[in-house]
Amino acid sequence: MNVRRIKYARLQMRLLRRRKIYTLAVRLVSLMASWRGWQIPMVRHATLAIVLPLFWLALTTPLNEENQLIFALINIGAMFFLRNISGRYITQVLIVLSLITSTRYLYWRITETMVFDNFLNGFFGTGLFLAELYAWIVLALGFFQAAWPLERKPIPLDPDSSTWPTVDIFIPSYNEPLSVVRTTVFGALAIDWPKDKINVYVLDDGRRDEFRLFCEEVGVGHITRTENNHAKAGNINAALTKTNGEFVAIFDCDHVPTRTFLQVTMAWFLKDKKLGMLQTPHHFFNPDPFEKNLKTFKTVPNEGELFYGLLQDGNDLWNATFFCGSCAILRRKAILDVGGIAVETVTEDAHTAMKMHKLGYTTAYLAVPQAAGFATESLGGHVGQRIRWARGMAQIFRIDNPFLVKNLELPQRFCYANAMLHFFYGLPRIVFLTAPLAYLFFSAEVIQASAYTIALYAIPHLMHANITNSRIQGEFRHSFWAEVYESVLAWYIFRPTLIAVINPKLGKFNVTAKGGVNEKEYFDWNIAKPYLILMTLALAGFVVGLLKIFFAENPDVDTLTLNLIWTIYNLTILGASVAVANESQQLRGSHRVPMKIPAALRSMSGRSYVCETSDYSDGGVGLMMPTDLREEFKVGDAVRLALHRGEDEFVFDAVVTMNRGERMGVKFSDMNVKQSIDFVQCTFSRADTWVVWSDGRKLDKPMVSLKLVLMMGGAGFKILFNKMYEGKTLMFKRISTSLFNKILSKKS
Repeated sequence: MNVRRIKYARLQMRLLRRRKIYTLAVRLVSLMASWRGWQIPMVRHATLAIVLPLFWLALTTPLNEENQLIFALINIGAMFFLRNISGRYITQVLIVLSLITSTRYLYWRITETMVFDNFLNGFFGTGLFLAELYAWIVLALGFFQAAWPLERKPIPLDPDSSTWPTVDIFIPSYNEPLSVVRTTVFGALAIDWPKDKINVYVLDDGRRDEFRLFCEEVGVGHITRTENNHAKAGNINAALTKTNGEFVAIFDCDHVPTRTFLQVTMAWFLKDKKLGMLQTPHHFFNPDPFEKNLKTFKTVPNEGELFYGLLQDGNDLWNATFFCGSCAILRRKAILDVGGIAVETVTEDAHTAMKMHKLGYTTAYLAVPQAAGFATESLGGHVGQRIRWARGMAQIFRIDNPFLVKNLELPQRFCYANAMLHFFYGLPRIVFLTAPLAYLFFSAEVIQASAYTIALYAIPHLMHANITNSRIQGEFRHSFWAEVYESVLAWYIFRPTLIAVINPKLGKFNVTAKGGVNEKEYFDWNIAKPYLILMTLALAGFVVGLLKIFFAENPDVDTLTLNLIWTIYNLTILGASVAVANESQQLRGSHRVPMKIPAALRSMSGRSYVCETSDYSDGGVGLMMPTDLREEFKVGDAVRLALHRGEDEFVFDAVVTMNRGERMGVKFSDMNVKQSIDFVQCTFSRADTWVVWSDGRKLDKPMVSLKLVLMMGGAGFKILFNKMYEGKTLMFKRISTSLFNKILSKKS
């Protein structure tokens, strides 16, 4: 017993020493990372001069399998050691380690695995290598773009408002219903800015009398034109000739601005006279199709959060912020100097920003949500929107290639190139989803190396890329979700980008539908066709692989196993893609937005109860009551609701629509224009409405994220099985009914 205690005590001592050594190492690295000397240019240049030769040696030195294993283990160990140490300089070290590992993998692929002995090997092998080369370029450009976000903050305006500039608010619309546009107009009217220095205009390309009458009623401008040339860009350019504000703020017709929008943003223009455009995030108060159909709203970042949460902030460091078409302010002189909003492509916004940069104007990004709107409600609408973006970026790449145009700085070229090349992921993603099938079906060796050697180079490359991206992007994009987003869209953006590169004049601007409803849950078989075909091929390949392992003569079990594991991962991603195509029911045309603010509910008898809102929409409010009030308020009772904004109180007539004791819902009675603006000021346009939107959401943990994606993949297979079973049952019922009717008709 004493011997066991002694051994246990010694083990405890060894563990304690190791923990102390680890803690000391972490502190040492943290001190080195926070050393002020890194801010001295000479120190950085000297470090770079030492690191670059070592970087080259790490990439090109040939190693046997044993030494490559040691190299990989050291690199992975360093990654796991550094990943939990905070600091931006540590992030730069992780980026360097990731680039070393990934570039070494690519160098090995080029120098040792690209000699093919037949056509099939060469065809499939070259296709996979080109897809990997594309992925490496996007990885490197992404690291450059996101390595050091600027994190620009609002600055105060001059207290003397007489020095503030004049601003025109443009709200372009084409075929959207007035119910969508109305709230945006009320939000624009509520913007806190001197009334003699702000004008609101609805740019109505639909030329609708209903809109004209509404604009006259609320006192905003209604601008139309006789044709619809160049879609949204032409609409804005036409309005520029009929207005004269020094600055133009543009909001899509479903993006409701907060009352502080100009207060937060405008000071940067007064500080920087060359600032041509300032962009704020596109924020959405309803779930997009991924969040809605996969039930991940507010738990997993949506597809756009990486761009608006991180990449635009990274662009800002390099004076490469893009104009995104809405929630932005532009200097009128800058717009006119570049010839108006660009009309050569269907992504007129990014193209306009590039033209400003070429003329020497600066752009800026303020990562403070100051407006919110509708995300696309259906996967079909989402796909259509992304097709337009992809086509437009490919058009710019063809017409104004960032590597070839004049007057752009090198960092700007990199940022624009990454944004454009991102939308070329369609074909590479399809290649990655089908690459293992080349070996499973045709025994084509796409990488001329053993499975063990491939693992020695590929696993460190994949681990480093994922862990480093998780550290950089973890707040805005969870691990493995990029594969889901890209797989859903890959087939649909592959063709438009290819066509746009060949002939950039083809294709037209399509308006994204907003504010729709789904009467019932349904599976979008049309959208899901590409995923179903790929899934069928992958399942067939998996079965063939298993048959080869068990029944083929002298099978290469290691290579087959590697390709089967790859196929299982692809099936998981395709399963999640199928799950996205299962459209959830959505009966509300107006979405409820969570919000907690003080309120008071008054019955018509005069009793008043202090309470708190739980959510709101443009038609009503959800309330949390202090006690069970089922006896006090009945469904259908007329009530008065008091909402507060600061010290101001606003009272609205309403009707009780739901009463569950401590939870109550009220629907507003008809409100006049002033009441509508007051309500928008209390809710959509509050200064703090969107600032804490993502509070409480957990940061990315790769293994947790992988588990969730696996669950989504399984859910996709379950949905598909159920839909197929329902289809067979329905078919059986139809056949049975038909036979029964025939029998009855014969008897009669």
